[in-house]
Amino acid sequence: MEKLGKQTIRFNTPPTILDCASIVGPREAEGPLAKYFDQTLDDEFWGEKTWEKAESKIIKETVNTVISKSGVPASEIDCMFAGDLLNQCISSSFGLRELSIPFFGVFGACSTFVESMILGAMAIEGFANNVLCATSSHFCSAEKQFRFPLELGNQRPPTSQWTVTGSGAAILTKDGQGPFITHITPGKIVDMGIKDANNMGAAMAPAFADTLVTHFLDTGRNPSYYDAIISGDLGHIGKDIAIDIAKSQGYNIKSNYNDCGVLIFDKNAQDTHSGR
Repeated sequence: MEKLGKQTIRFNTPPTILDCASIVGPREAEGPLAKYFDQTLDDEFWGEKTWEKAESKIIKETVNTVISKSGVPASEIDCMFAGDLLNQCISSSFGLRELSIPFFGVFGACSTFVESMILGAMAIEGFANNVLCATSSHFCSAEKQFRFPLELGNQRPPTSQWTVTGSGAAILTKDGQGPFITHITPGKIVDMGIKDANNMGAAMAPAFADTLVTHFLDTGRNPSYYDAIISGDLGHIGKDIAIDIAKSQGYNIKSNYNDCGVLIFDKNAQDTHSGR
């Protein structure tokens, strides 16, 4: 590994993303990206008694799916980095406990999956041959955790997002043919004082924009270098804020930038307000 500039790391032997898998809930199955998921659910509970148990089952089955697709047995995976939105990462830790793979719990909210891949890539460069990365979320459990239990029937303001019910997983490997992870730029905390739990896009956009601009400065690249620039979950409002912040720093990202929260739902047809 080699450090570039302030925060970026370049890999001398870039790890390969060997395979990936995803399982999502019914609302996501009705969205624009439905055909890309490995499995879609008809029921948010998926046969379980609680939303938390359902989320744990979703990440468990997603990880089993990626292991099966990759052809790498669990016994040959050196470690796994995984997390979710709940206290003590209970969905991940309970869902993946039967795999008997060394486990690193990760909590990065909307950045958890990319954070797990960053740490996994560093492990590949260091000691590991195969690393599992995974994350999960559930709209119903997240609302209870961060805002209000759905039973209260609180009205959701237009700035609110719709947390995905689903899970994603990937396996990174040392000796692969690509696609490769060549550079990583870990972000830092950027707090602009947003206190509204129903406007997370505005709260997160400054940190995303800061990380992106830092990446450009560290690598000497411009936005046009990339086919696509994707943020995790800023929603429609946060996406617009990120574009404005980047522009104020001299970078026009509007033509090739999009956000997962914007892409996964049709906010007008599905009434998801600001997006994911």
